[in-house]
Parts: sequence; C-alpha cells; structure tokens
Amino acid sequence: MRRLEREDCSLLTADRKQVDLTVQSETLMFLQDTKPDAVIVAAAKVGGIWANNEYPADFLYENLAIETNLIRGAYAANVQKLLFLGSSCIYPKHASQPISEEALLSGPLEPTNEWYAIAKIAGIKLCQAFRKQHGCDFISAMPTNLYGPGDNFDLTTSHVLPALMRKVHEANENGAASFEIWGTGAPRREFLHCDDCADALVYLLKNYSAEEHINVGFGTDISILELAEKLSRILGFEGSIEKDTTKPDGTPRKLMSSERLAQLGWKPSISLDQGIAETYNWFLQHHLEKATA
Repeated sequence: MRRLEREDCSLLTADRKQVDLTVQSETLMFLQDTKPDAVIVAAAKVGGIWANNEYPADFLYENLAIETNLIRGAYAANVQKLLFLGSSCIYPKHASQPISEEALLSGPLEPTNEWYAIAKIAGIKLCQAFRKQHGCDFISAMPTNLYGPGDNFDLTTSHVLPALMRKVHEANENGAASFEIWGTGAPRREFLHCDDCADALVYLLKNYSAEEHINVGFGTDISILELAEKLSRILGFEGSIEKDTTKPDGTPRKLMSSERLAQLGWKPSISLDQGIAETYNWFLQHHLEKATA
C-alpha cells in the first residue's frame, strides 16, 4: 500500500471485515462490485514451521480457497492484470542452490510446510491455466522470506526473523543470560525487506508478462545462528544463544536465484542491517503502544 501510493491509481483492499476471501460468493461479488483493473493476490494463511506442521488442513484448504476464488473471480470480472504471490517453499527441499525457477516440481518438498507449498504451486498453475485457456495476463512472483514494519511478532505463528527479534528484545528486557533458537542454527535463509518486495512487485506489474513464475529475492543468505548473532549485535544483547536441537531445522538452505528479475532491471536496495534496524524501531513503537493501551 505504501509503494502503490506513489503510483497514479486508486487503491482497493479486501479487508477481512468486508469480504471473506475463502467464500467464493463473497469474493466474486466483491470483484464484480469494485471492478479492479489489477489484482495483487497477497492474501494467504501463513506461519512458521510450527504453524505449518500443526495445522496442515487449514494451510492447504484456506490457501487453495483464497487463490481459487480470486483468480477465477478476476477472470469473471475481466481484470486486466493479476499478480499471484507464492513462496520460496514451493521448491524441493534439496534443490540446487541458488534455486532457479526451473527447479519447480523437480523433487520432494520440505515435509514441515508441504501443505502450504502445494497450495501455492496450485496457484501458480491456475494462473498459467487461465493464461493458456483464456489469454489472461496473470503472472506469479515467488518472494523469499520477508520482514519489515507491520510484521507478525507472535512467537507461535511468526516467521524466523521477527520471532528471533522478539526473543532478543525480551531477553534484553528481562535481563536474561541467553535466548533460544530452534534447531542447530545451521540452515541458511535469504531475507528481503517488505518495501523492496513491494517495489519489485510494482515493477513486475509494469514490465513482466509471461507464463513462468519469477523469483523475487535478496541475492545472499545467512545462517539462522548468524542471524541470531546479528540481531543480538544490532539490538545490544550481550548474552549467549542456546540451541534447542529437539526442534526441527526445516529445509537446509533456500537461496533463490533472482537473475531473471535482475535482467529485467530490478535489484533490492535495503541492506539486512538497515532493514533490521528499521523493523526494530517499528516494533518498539508498536510494542510500547500495545503495552500502554
């Protein structure tokens, strides 16, 4: 929304109080009434390893319902352009690194989030099917791990960077000697600031029209342990980091190749250190507001 405010367009949103995107009739009515020129399918049920593993039916069904209703509804409402957002978890657990778009469906998925991954793969294929059968200008983009202002910092349902940020913050607040990370800390992940991602998506809406999905990544990755150490340094925590090896590591490495996007003329501009500092400032403000409310 912040990025689109710089464009010459009117912004429409599908607030949860306004429309339940898992209900086909509500979604179709919303699209028919608002008649958008373009649709960005960012809505999804998301979460980290624990949430994906604990609620497989919810993750598969709700994501299938949302994307099916929106993509089919966009076709029925004569939407000119649709951008569907997937996830890097669509790729095989042991895909060659960095992961190119061609790796899709080339091997088994990571078991802890295969339900979400299968739903997202179905969304990509649905966009391709409507493009093939009906000539719709529907495209798909695969962002890497995102973080930034407005993130979810709930320790049960959040992704790794905001979860670790909250753990480090609370260790500081409580004067703790250490904080805990899941697994060995060895898995490597790639992180892209949400503002960079938004800029890339607007760029794709303007400059990309093809059947194949396209990766949207940062270009370098970092181990979970290195991320925890970086967060400790930026947030000023001087204690130790404990590893809970009874918890799963997940996919060993997920570094995507964003070469195709770079060739189109787009690259990220927000460094991980800068992005973490900005996100923490937002978290502090939000955290203090909730604490005093």
